[in-house]
Amino acid sequence: MRRIYDWVVARLATPITLRRYAAVLSIFTLLYHLPLMKLVLECVDSDFNGVVLTLSVVLLMAVVNFMVYYLLVYLCRWVGKAIIALSFICNAIALYFVNTYEVLLTRDMMGNLFNTNISEASGFFSFTPVVYVALLGVLPSAYLFVQSVERGGLKRMFVNVALSLAAIVAIAAANMGNVLWIDHNAPRVGSLFMPWSYIANTARHFHHQAMVNRVEIPLPDAEIVDAEREVVVLVIGESARSANFSLYGYERDTNPLLRADSVVTYNAVASATSTTVAVKAILDHKPTGKLYEILPNYLSRNGVDVVWRSTNFGEPPLHIASRSNLQGLRERYPDADARYDGILLAGLKEEIEASEADKMLVVLHTNTSHGPTYNKKYPEEFERYVPVCTTVEMSKADRQELINAYDNTILYTDYLLHSLIEILRSVERPSAMIYISDHGESLGEGNVYMHGMVSASMAPREQLDIPFIVWQSHEGRELKSLEEVGHHHIFHSVMDYLDMRSDIYDEEKSIFN
Repeated sequence: MRRIYDWVVARLATPITLRRYAAVLSIFTLLYHLPLMKLVLECVDSDFNGVVLTLSVVLLMAVVNFMVYYLLVYLCRWVGKAIIALSFICNAIALYFVNTYEVLLTRDMMGNLFNTNISEASGFFSFTPVVYVALLGVLPSAYLFVQSVERGGLKRMFVNVALSLAAIVAIAAANMGNVLWIDHNAPRVGSLFMPWSYIANTARHFHHQAMVNRVEIPLPDAEIVDAEREVVVLVIGESARSANFSLYGYERDTNPLLRADSVVTYNAVASATSTTVAVKAILDHKPTGKLYEILPNYLSRNGVDVVWRSTNFGEPPLHIASRSNLQGLRERYPDADARYDGILLAGLKEEIEASEADKMLVVLHTNTSHGPTYNKKYPEEFERYVPVCTTVEMSKADRQELINAYDNTILYTDYLLHSLIEILRSVERPSAMIYISDHGESLGEGNVYMHGMVSASMAPREQLDIPFIVWQSHEGRELKSLEEVGHHHIFHSVMDYLDMRSDIYDEEKSIFN
């Protein structure tokens, strides 16, 4: 062992050229791109063109990273090495999430990361990411600093950079016939090109946030055409897919209470697979890509009493008087169990009855079926389906145990919605409950887990098919028979129930007749 140690120390102390140094780092970086190589192999034909395309992707990764590493160390020396070391550690963390949860590092996924609080993030922790960081982050970073390097002269630097650029141009030229393939698969391929995927998409996320946080475009004023006292409770579910609701034909009886409540269900399709985008869609009057007034802000400005309660994150900017997050609910209701979404119902009846407004909207933004720790999202008495998955590494979990834990969250959702209906039954004003999920969830189908695909068009049905459940008090309205609804039906359905009209009201998007 002593001889090996002395040999390694001697090798590291012997200076190598910067070109060789950057080449070693670039070849090592290919380990971070194994998911990308796998994706490319799955998307190309097994012919000569497919081989050329696959080799081109590998060479492009190697050459681009070689050039960047070379320039960073040549121009910035120790600072450049520190930047590369940081990228290695970030790459290792990113690779863990890509391998474990089959996610893509898109703008929306980076948004989900920055919208995750500490308690939610701790649900992803296990020993495996420590191994990833140690072996693929810390170890190569140590090599970065202990290996002696000869930087060489300015002329050599220009030659190496010129050769790299020439190689990139040659690779691009060799793939001129693959333009359509590249255009179609660019979002997925680009989301796994490290470290550029998460760097670029982090910048895109914050740019998007800056755009979102600008002043909203006001909608036309609304008129309340009926003074009857009414309340709508909109419940925004989290990661609930309709396939696991017995109301939608699931073989397990996950909705025993709601079935007795005589609710009405619609087949619904999510417009996005990330919470941030989906919640905004639920609150928008139509898909525009612009920041118009969202439903709570619009109704509040036009005389509706709006209450927002949330145990989740990722909501658009809210401009209403009554807004409570989990911490606020804890402080208001110290006797309620803050571990579960039942706290959203604490004191709700009293708050509704205290409202002096004729029209009222209550929004409950839940967190019940968010992974990977499904087993921690419901009280013990709702653990009907056992054994349950207790690991956060879904790809290593027993799939039936994973489904068991997820089904228990749906059973708890059934209880929460039933409890809410009981509250509304006791309120002396006509009332309605509308439940819709932000998106669905993958539970290992096709080795895909959770949610957050690069776009809705690429997402599996498990992440798109969502429950849309309606209950009304005995003074209820007639409901339309619709084959399919979506997120943008919410805005107009709530307006319709509360007897509000304006130039942007779309009767075709209302579920009420």
